[in-house]
Amino acid sequence: MGQNDLMGTAEDFADQFLRVTKQYLPHVARLCLISTFLEDGIRMWFQWSEQRDYIDTTWSCGYLLASSFVFLNLLGQLTGCVLVLSRNFVQYACFGLFGIIALQTIAYSILWDLKFLMRLSRTSWAQLS
Repeated sequence: MGQNDLMGTAEDFADQFLRVTKQYLPHVARLCLISTFLEDGIRMWFQWSEQRDYIDTTWSCGYLLASSFVFLNLLGQLTGCVLVLSRNFVQYACFGLFGIIALQTIAYSILWDLKFLMRLSRTSWAQLS
């Protein structure tokens, strides 16, 4: 079996695989793109009190405002994920998810956390190379 035969067999297998899975790939791709938001929203649901207490302690904003922030964050992420996966109002969902990122950057003081930013930049550079 020569190299050309092996390449031909691999191409045939790839074509057959793509024919079978072609209808599922867009949904899997969308799920991969929003997986971080989905995970974060689910984690907020299960760690509600910890998230609320962190925001209350960090910003000294009170129980009600901290709960409202966590609820807005949770609702924004999960609603955006559902809209992207269902392919309804995708542009608005993406703007909403971007807004959640901006909100979290300020609320969790990520913008001023040098250690977090250095870890983020190191990860980004590792992925580029």
